[in-house]
Amino acid sequence: MMSHRMILNETSWFGRGSRNQLISEITRRGFKKALLVSDKGLVTFGIISKITDLLDEAGKQWVLYDEVVPNPPIEAVTAGVKAFRESGADYLIAVGGGSPQDTCKAIGIIIANPEFGDVRSLEGFSATTKPCVPIIAIPTTAGTAAEVTINYVITDNENQRKFVCIDPHDIPQVAIIDADLMDPMPANLKASTGIDALTHAIEGYITQGAWALTDALHLKAIEIIARALPGSVAGNADCVEQMAQAQYIAGMGFSNVGLGLVHGMAHPLGAFYNMPHGIANAILLPWVMAWNADFSGEKYRDIARVMGVKNADSLPLDDVRQAAVNAVRQLNQAVGIPPSLNQAGMQKSDIAALSQAALNDVCTSGNPRPATLADISALYLQAFNG
Repeated sequence: MMSHRMILNETSWFGRGSRNQLISEITRRGFKKALLVSDKGLVTFGIISKITDLLDEAGKQWVLYDEVVPNPPIEAVTAGVKAFRESGADYLIAVGGGSPQDTCKAIGIIIANPEFGDVRSLEGFSATTKPCVPIIAIPTTAGTAAEVTINYVITDNENQRKFVCIDPHDIPQVAIIDADLMDPMPANLKASTGIDALTHAIEGYITQGAWALTDALHLKAIEIIARALPGSVAGNADCVEQMAQAQYIAGMGFSNVGLGLVHGMAHPLGAFYNMPHGIANAILLPWVMAWNADFSGEKYRDIARVMGVKNADSLPLDDVRQAAVNAVRQLNQAVGIPPSLNQAGMQKSDIAALSQAALNDVCTSGNPRPATLADISALYLQAFNG
């Protein structure tokens, strides 16, 4: 009999204004001084001040580390570890999208497990023995769900690769999902992170490890995203809040069952070209879905149904599978995703190297259809041409 493990945050807060619960969580846990991990853009946008003002009003001590960049490199982690040790902090607050969240997790893990000071040693299913420094995670994008996952991704620029770290010890103690912090994000960021969340939900729904509880989470996430993403991109406040919830719901699922080939192929694109992760996923998703279709059973019928395909329950299986793929393509188009990897900056001459990196990626093994190097190369070429 197969066992299924579920790991989630100890505490999560949802709803506009839920950041106001931050102080009570800090006080209840006896934390003394925070290292805030974020990026300079969020300082400029005034998002960080929405958090530091709360800390200042309550007399809570904090230090800011804002050197995080997209597709965070090893160097950002090591600098963050140094900043934490010099700060006198005893806990972390991650404010931002996936990059600050992932960087914060790596910092917290290394501080608690100094034998893993070589960041590369954290790759894959990590063998750490101690929970990371306590993290309060406050996302500002509706996409990665890093605040509720046991995964983080770091870029090794020296070797031109991204690597996934999977570690139950890295999950934040507290997640605060406040759509007020997501409203100011630009439309293109809402689009790319939103399709990232959709990719999490679809890949998690069809991955080899999927089971009843995660299926329920992923299917609900797909339904909400299909309905709310266009409105979120257009600036509708209700839709922004729905996306905030949907991406978290997807994270509850995929963190515990894994992903698939879309993510396996997207990670090298981030490493080679600094391509935004959500854009890479979005362009690849319909191509990989079409390739996986015969290995998906009736699940594409469910995807089609919750994405609003008419007569999804009565269409022939091949037709409804194609309809599910088309629904994803149409959503991409509606929110302004580039139609091809060529337009997103990929170089055709790199297909061989990209394919090898994707084949080796930890996410690829979860794909419902086993992939060969030739399969992956063909899919890159399809997505390159669009």
